[in-house]
Formats: sequence, C-alpha cells, structure tokens
Amino acid sequence: MKHVTLYTQPDCPPCEVVKLFMKEYKIEYIEKNIKEDNEARDYLIKQLKAYSTPTITVDDTVITGFDLDGLKAALEI
Repeated sequence: MKHVTLYTQPDCPPCEVVKLFMKEYKIEYIEKNIKEDNEARDYLIKQLKAYSTPTITVDDTVITGFDLDGLKAALEI
C-alpha cells in the first residue's frame, strides 16, 4: 500500500475534489491542513518546494496543484 499525504487548506475547492476522488477509489490518506498545522506548512514549502494546495505525496512522488491524471499515475489506477 502506498503512503499518501494530502496537504490542504480551508476554502480550497480543488482540495475537496481530491478528497472525493480519494473516497471514490477508497484510497487511505493523511490530511494535513496547512492553516492549522505550522509544521505541515513549513514542510510543504521547505521540503516539497510547493506553495499551493492541494499538494499530494504518494510515497516519494509529489503532485502539486490539481492534477488528477498525475495522481492516478502515482497511485497506479
């Protein structure tokens, strides 16, 4: 099973679509709200070099922004 983390923030419509996608495909993931979790925000910016949500990590693959095709490829679905 792949390790999936979803970086989100409130009032992010693409984040909600990604959550629905994960639910539809029964993908387990950890959600990190960057507005509430300063460590997650810092990791998103400093380690992942991402500045937008949704940003998703699938094992070592980083998908920045709303990219369902990239997410499907990373999840091999």
